[in-house]
Amino acid sequence: MMSNTLLPELYTTMKRIRSFEERVGELFIKGESAGTMLHLSTGEEIGPACVGTAMKEQDTFTTHHRGHGIFIARGGDPKKMLAEIAGKKDGYCKGKGGSMHIADMKLGHLGANAIVGGGIPTVVGAGISYKYLKEERVSVAFFGDGAMQQGILYESMNMASLWKLPVVFCCINNQYGMGTKIDNAVGYKDFSKRAESFGLKTLHINDLDVENAYNKSREIIEDARKFQPGFIEIECYRFYGHARMDKSPYRNDLEETEMRKLDPIDYAKKELIKNNMLNKEEISEIDKNILNEMDEAMEFAIKSPVNDENEIFIDVYSEKDPLPISIDEKINKILSN
Repeated sequence: MMSNTLLPELYTTMKRIRSFEERVGELFIKGESAGTMLHLSTGEEIGPACVGTAMKEQDTFTTHHRGHGIFIARGGDPKKMLAEIAGKKDGYCKGKGGSMHIADMKLGHLGANAIVGGGIPTVVGAGISYKYLKEERVSVAFFGDGAMQQGILYESMNMASLWKLPVVFCCINNQYGMGTKIDNAVGYKDFSKRAESFGLKTLHINDLDVENAYNKSREIIEDARKFQPGFIEIECYRFYGHARMDKSPYRNDLEETEMRKLDPIDYAKKELIKNNMLNKEEISEIDKNILNEMDEAMEFAIKSPVNDENEIFIDVYSEKDPLPISIDEKINKILSN
């Protein structure tokens, strides 16, 4: 194993992601979430932690529909994130983005996208601007293995390679596209080889060593900063179904039991203790502080006020134009005349 100097930080990041996702599920059970489509990233924490930590403050990114953990790793505020998922006024997008469309330009989040592969071309545009403006920035597109079958990815990789853009494509391969196992959806599973054929520098991570993953990911990102675009595939396992109400009947109990043993957080905890970096009491203290943080975020989201009904039109229409009126208002106006 490589240097352990960042392992406590990486463990903390993964634990914060796991705890946040648990609160998202709890928010849904309490009936406080906006809508029913919540896609948890439990079991996938190694990807956001290693790549998110390897990025620099000025870097930007897009995420897919399972992007909560990525935003947490890049500095997202759990309070504002949970408020957004609850559809409340204090959320990042005032509740109008919800779980699958959170964005925050100040933190470099160029947007989450519920369309498979939909956020990928955005980083190509960002990369063009950074190269043109001579800014030392990298833009990273995070997506799932389902997007590996989308044409927009290959168009984007080709353009990034052709124009030598500061871009990295990061595939979080959790083995399932909705309810279809990757074995039944992909003819050639070596995603890195596909990316390599476009001239990208590639990396395939298939173990639980988050610090090793961080060091390798950092090399890809720093090469991209020098206009050598890259591709990172991180294999992991989605612990739960596709969305919050999916009980994953397409997977058998034995598979889930065995694969959940490959928990990156448990592995990191054991490494911290084995290498005498932290003891059990110190790790418990970290965990306790994270749980308190997420409890506060939950309370904040539930107490956050609901928007005025006209908020749905704000940031959609020009400020110079009058706001649309409802059908009821139009009918009442006609009847009053």
